[in-house]
Amino acid sequence: MIPRYSRPEMVSIWDPATKFRIWFEIEAHACDAMADLGVIPRENAQAVWKAKDVEFDVARIDEIEAVTKHDVIAFLTHLAEHVGSDEARFVHQGMTSSDVLDTTFNVQLVRAADILIADLKDLLAALKRRAYEHKDTIRIGRSHGIHAEPTTMGLTFARFYAEMDRNLSRMRDARAEVATGAISGAVGTFANIDPAVEEHVCDKLGLVPEPISTQVIPRDRHASFFATLGVIASSVENIAIEIRHMQRTEVLEAAEFFSMGQKGSSAMPHKKNPVLTENLTGLARIVRMAVIPAMENVALWHERDISHSSVERMIGPDATITLDFALARLTGVIDKLLVYPENMLANMNKFPGLVMSQRVLLALTQAGVSRDDAYRLVQRNAMKVWDNRTDFREELLADDEVRAALSEEEINEKFDLGYHTKHVDTIFARVFGD
Repeated sequence: MIPRYSRPEMVSIWDPATKFRIWFEIEAHACDAMADLGVIPRENAQAVWKAKDVEFDVARIDEIEAVTKHDVIAFLTHLAEHVGSDEARFVHQGMTSSDVLDTTFNVQLVRAADILIADLKDLLAALKRRAYEHKDTIRIGRSHGIHAEPTTMGLTFARFYAEMDRNLSRMRDARAEVATGAISGAVGTFANIDPAVEEHVCDKLGLVPEPISTQVIPRDRHASFFATLGVIASSVENIAIEIRHMQRTEVLEAAEFFSMGQKGSSAMPHKKNPVLTENLTGLARIVRMAVIPAMENVALWHERDISHSSVERMIGPDATITLDFALARLTGVIDKLLVYPENMLANMNKFPGLVMSQRVLLALTQAGVSRDDAYRLVQRNAMKVWDNRTDFREELLADDEVRAALSEEEINEKFDLGYHTKHVDTIFARVFGD
């Protein structure tokens, strides 16, 4: 992933030096376990740890790989350069390359998941704070992009909080599902290595042994992991789209923070564009782009092929780095989001009283008017407001058929905004548990 959309902590997980460090730990811990079993001499296992503080030379490993055409062999050759050929002769005994590659990939995904979980917690804190800040800030709810009925900005933040809280649970589940390791040897039968070695290595790396592997860890785990990233990215876009709509000039109910010296357009100095949330919409597409290839990786030939390998070398870093950046960016947007309550009320009142149509409809049916007739009476008056920008309440008060069923007091009562916010506390209690 390009530096523009990257943050150092997540990038470091996918750095070649990090990968080789994990490879070393797997090999060294495996040697320890084999020494415990009496399979290799203890002194050889101890000798491997001479490379504990070595900074592996990535360029040197690449140089060796250019000859061997095999990355794991290139690393083992370089490791022997530090440990000594004789001392390192038992390294990788009974193991296959996938034991190292797959276990390392899962370690990296677990570490990435930990960062994403922390990102989600930060975003949730920002959403909760803004939800309570605007708990009673009235705005119009929209369905199909058209005014529907009143809601509050706090409820908007709260529903995004609930969605991201579900995503936090999904991310934790995805982390648990991918936190497995396999040191089971060729085709996964443990023919040349004791299962106790796998158990020891996994314990040291914070993983659990894969119950049954072939020569690879089953890729349904990874498909689920990347699908979860895709869902989270879609939720990021869901919030971004709402903010982009709210920032439209003719709406302007909320807007991204516009910093001193920021410029919105190279041609039009008046512009204040929602560039951050537009960017988030685009980044969500990149994360979702990894989902289908991850699912296609599930189907591998027999006990192993490497059709998944090139895919994972790209989607692992790209999807996690991008989502990490996107979540951090969205948290910043929410933290600094400018909210305009006056514009929310002004927008709602562009068609005075029209959003109370359902209350009038229900009142007429409760007064004995058939639903079809009640709908006709309300819609007749509502269309006058649409066409002429008149006041809905005044139209109803002037309608003899409506007045035959409802008194002036009963009609006026139907225009109380508090009616629509009376259960906000109940919803907040469900969402936040406060």
